[in-house]
Amino acid sequence: MTRPNHPLELLAPAKNADFGIAAINHGADAVYIGGPAFGARANAGNTLADIERLSRHAHRFNAKVFVALNTILRDDELDEARQMAWQAYESGADALIVQDMGLLEMDLPPIQLHASTQTDNRNPAKVRFLEDAGFSQVVLARELSMKEVAEIAAQTNVALEYFVHGALCVAFSGQCFISHAHTGRSANRGECSQACRLPYTLVDDKGKTITENQHLLSMKDNNQSNNVLALAQAGVSSFKIEGRYKDLSYVKNITAHYRTLLDEVLTGHPEFHRASSGHSTYTFTPQPEKTFNRGYTDYFANDRQDDIGAFDAAGFVGEAIGEVTEIGPNYFLVNAESDFNNGDGVCFYDAHAEVVGFRINRAEGKKLFPVAIPEGLTEGATLFRNHDQAFERALEKESAERLVSIQPLFAETPDGFALTLTDEDGISATVNLKNSENSGKEIAKNAERATATLIEQLGKFGNTMFAAQPAELQLSQAWFLPTAAINAMRREATEKLEQARLAAYQRPPRAEPAANPVPYPQEELTYLGNVFNAKARQFYEKHGVKLIADAYEANEEKGMVSLMITRHCLRFSFNLCPKEVKHLKPDPMTLVNGSEKLILKFDCKACEMHVIGKMKKGVTLNLGSIRPL
Repeated sequence: MTRPNHPLELLAPAKNADFGIAAINHGADAVYIGGPAFGARANAGNTLADIERLSRHAHRFNAKVFVALNTILRDDELDEARQMAWQAYESGADALIVQDMGLLEMDLPPIQLHASTQTDNRNPAKVRFLEDAGFSQVVLARELSMKEVAEIAAQTNVALEYFVHGALCVAFSGQCFISHAHTGRSANRGECSQACRLPYTLVDDKGKTITENQHLLSMKDNNQSNNVLALAQAGVSSFKIEGRYKDLSYVKNITAHYRTLLDEVLTGHPEFHRASSGHSTYTFTPQPEKTFNRGYTDYFANDRQDDIGAFDAAGFVGEAIGEVTEIGPNYFLVNAESDFNNGDGVCFYDAHAEVVGFRINRAEGKKLFPVAIPEGLTEGATLFRNHDQAFERALEKESAERLVSIQPLFAETPDGFALTLTDEDGISATVNLKNSENSGKEIAKNAERATATLIEQLGKFGNTMFAAQPAELQLSQAWFLPTAAINAMRREATEKLEQARLAAYQRPPRAEPAANPVPYPQEELTYLGNVFNAKARQFYEKHGVKLIADAYEANEEKGMVSLMITRHCLRFSFNLCPKEVKHLKPDPMTLVNGSEKLILKFDCKACEMHVIGKMKKGVTLNLGSIRPL
């Protein structure tokens, strides 16, 4: 369904201000960045000066900056978080991404609020509630199918944000507590220890080993490249790239890739419109397969399917490039179609199914010379490249330019001339040149040459943010004008237009909560509600919740509980699904990693898997995990 009130927004990650600026230059309509604290990425804090610098650059293109404030908060952290919200607003940020509802009970600045995916946004009732509570944008659960997205869109008006690329958390976001249970590092407070990337052995209820030493909770990476149009038609308005920890080449490559795909949608479907201004051009061809990934999947976008897990390896294996055909004393040959470069990183699976990686010291065509021939490399082995030196070098340089289209109009006035620059957003700036400043009007002796010179000089915007269309002239005849005078007018008009654009930029307004909001969809909240402070408790009580348990991080839960809830199902992955094989029952299974054991229980009605465990003895919350940097 088309939602005309919501433009299509490409939302890219920003590890820091420089990464955010690069994302904007490569075509992002908005970026999200962590502030000094409370941003669900404990080591991704940025100063308020960083946010101000990034916002200033983004707003030149009508792009936006969202600041992540999406951890759950202790009571003693609430006022500090409130102060940071105000500081982010005063630094130019356009929205706050929030998980803790306690913040809504405080004096926040007039800034848009976006509901983090950690608020567990999976159904129309929850999203409608968040809309009524005053959220302007809701980050949907990664697991939702396009059909489920369309159902939410049909029953709400809030902007819907959907992850289109990057690493996948196997659990529903906000519903994973393994890290805190085992290490005291809470995923809901930005310090996930990533137990999902560990190798496990899977054992059934009879003690039989189904598979061993595989990364059974590790998902392939999300890639919705083939679903961009369908997602837009389902009601998605913000297309989010994961990766506030990712390197700069990832941000550049993936942002440029989705910018290209979204531009194709916008060109072919006039019912959609873009969320910012300008057009980006690149010195490289975007190629997602070149950037870190664990293999790609579109996850549940097209409903449940096979092969969504990265069971064999939790890291980046890369693109298959050929087979080893000959091994010499200090080299080997590969029957690859692509070229190699000195410094390429390659890998292969050895006889134990372990990934062995190494660098190419020197490449002579298909003859490759590593520092040493790795143990286990055999003829016939499939070789993968996970570091393309030439591609990475291209991205180390300035690799994009983003320009706003303008139309120059040069016209006669009663007392001289006027240059007006009008940009693609309809914003104009005018500079006048009076006769006295130019010793009066002088008819050109060579009309054709004078006109050509005027048009040429009015098109020179090389080191600015503008790209000019051919100048329109409104002249009674060809006039002679010194080149210096034309250039001075152009420079002054350019400066005035940039200032006018910044002056015209308006941050999106904060949505008002509904006068009669719908009640919260549940009357009881268990530890899964992540209520960690009195203000959050107050919020839910105000919205009809009668029983409210403390968050898991309060260490009140005893014994075995669900440490992870996921739509990923290992019964399905190993053809043991009772829905697929009728005689089977959804009996529990066990995941084993060393001495660690996790029980798997299966809710076939909801099509979910619960990972059951208990808190280790002596585990306490890491109280310093999200303090300001």
